[in-house]
Amino acid sequence: MTAVDTAVDLTVPATRGRLYWALADVWNIVRRGITHYQRQPINIAWQLGFPILSVLLYGYVFGSAMKVPGGGDYTPYLMPGMFVMTMAFGFINTATLVVYDSTKGVIDRFRSMPMASSAVVAGRGITDLLAACAELAIMMLTAFAMGWRPDGGLGFLGAFGLLLWLRFALIWIGVWLGLLVPNPEAAGGLFAVAFPLTMISSIFVAPQLMPDWLGWVAAWNPISSTAAATRELFGVPREAVAGDSWVEQHALLMAGVWPVILTAIFLPLAVRRFQKLSR
Repeated sequence: MTAVDTAVDLTVPATRGRLYWALADVWNIVRRGITHYQRQPINIAWQLGFPILSVLLYGYVFGSAMKVPGGGDYTPYLMPGMFVMTMAFGFINTATLVVYDSTKGVIDRFRSMPMASSAVVAGRGITDLLAACAELAIMMLTAFAMGWRPDGGLGFLGAFGLLLWLRFALIWIGVWLGLLVPNPEAAGGLFAVAFPLTMISSIFVAPQLMPDWLGWVAAWNPISSTAAATRELFGVPREAVAGDSWVEQHALLMAGVWPVILTAIFLPLAVRRFQKLSR
């Protein structure tokens, strides 16, 4: 190799812009997260175990006691709601992983390196989104084993996309909370926030079957919009999905709008919180 060739090779990295290195930093964070899942499969087992048990519990134990507006089988109504619940609870796992890295000094080490400040936040989000795809796939296989048969085609793909879209928005809430809480034990306490958030929604019961004031709160819960939209896309009869309120009548629209609002609020908060962490 000549001196000229060597000089050219040495200048190649300098020609790459900030976007290239930011994406490279994000990929390294994603690769790190995937490696952790590979070496600690118990984490995946825990994430998948709870929703699968919930599907079996509500489907077989409580299913016969539940009512569906307009009548009909409870299983087609329940399953989309369970998928939404799994996406909603995912922010607790995100917060726990972020606070674990924070308390172990991993994030401080990232901050001391010449890497994009948004790479840790974005990498965490992409890693969790990949894990969410695996969770949904396994849960849907469980639902198929229980006799759930949704409509296929574009509706199925659209529902899958809306579920991931909700998870994408809630990831940033998890990252932000993970950078706020002091330790992993406190992050586990976020279940006290997630539980009423999912219970006061249309995941298990239609809002029109609740008391008026509670039904109004449940109908305007962002989770309810995704649950209603996915039910419609999976082929659940509309009379079992849509209530009388405006937000219920426009569930597909709001299932796309709510995650945009949540992302616009919490993604900047997460990045700003990361930038303010002490070295």
